Amino acid sequence: MAAANKLLIHTCCAHCTAYSMEYWRALGYDVIGLWFNPNIHPFTEHHLRLEAMRKLALGMDFQLVVLEGYDFHEYFRRVVGYETERCSVCFDLRLSRVAYQAAVMGIDYFTSSLFISPHQKHDIAKAAGEQAATQNGARFLYADLRKYYSDSRRITKPFELYCQQYCGCLYSEYERCCLSSHEPVLQP
Repeated sequence: MAAANKLLIHTCCAHCTAYSMEYWRALGYDVIGLWFNPNIHPFTEHHLRLEAMRKLALGMDFQLVVLEGYDFHEYFRRVVGYETERCSVCFDLRLSRVAYQAAVMGIDYFTSSLFISPHQKHDIAKAAGEQAATQNGARFLYADLRKYYSDSRRITKPFELYCQQYCGCLYSEYERCCLSSHEPVLQP
């Protein structure tokens, strides 16, 4: 039997998750965080972000479910050959897994902390969430929280958490480095 007031939120990083948690809690949801980010590379970066998320979960008192494994193989299998559409592929991979996990856990609703970031492609991520909902039977909730991004950063400041410098994938790290050094951007 599903818990109607529960919400499974995909957590992409601690800084985006903080306000997202507060937002959904204020709406009356019992929010559970879910860590599944096979797109984050290298592994040391993935580990730093996961440790920051664990620290935030303790500090903000929320349950964090960490899916076992680091399924980077599946991420690269899906992205190779589709580098220009990699964000769509990435959103689909992660949000499909969150929707599936919500159904397995008997949770009616799911969303993502991605929707607070002004750096994410909300239209593509929202479409991936809606598709994942249709395929898995969980209900997708979307809220455009971009205007609260700085509020989320203020919430996390006292926790002294690791702060990433790029979206997460090797492609975004490469583009960040190339754009700052005025080299050409990766072209597939």
